[in-house]
Amino acid sequence: DSSSRPARARASGRPLPEPVDAVMESVGRATWSHSLRSVRPGGTIVVTGATSGADPIAHLNRIFWNELRIVGSTSGTLEELRRLLALMTRHGLRPDIAGELPFADARKGFERLLDGDVVGKIAFHW
Repeated sequence: DSSSRPARARASGRPLPEPVDAVMESVGRATWSHSLRSVRPGGTIVVTGATSGADPIAHLNRIFWNELRIVGSTSGTLEELRRLLALMTRHGLRPDIAGELPFADARKGFERLLDGDVVGKIAFHW
């Protein structure tokens, strides 16, 4: 049932149907403005990376006017990763994999991501 799924931002930057409580921002410059527009007043943006650039325009007026919380988060320590893997193994948890493609078809995988209708990861293999 799609009504119980959390809202997901689309890679194209199209507006969400309604603002969300929190955004996980891992891309940086290319998506920062979209993340700021996607979170509700009083919401939180958790910055976990900056793959497209670490120096986006800050848009400070949007941050203070909407009383947004910006939180930085690393992926954790090696011990935390071990505990996470043990938990996942114990409970049979697996990441969502939307599809697997050979590297030769990587363009198709990235096009699926850009379409914004992917739930999970696209895995590439040799």
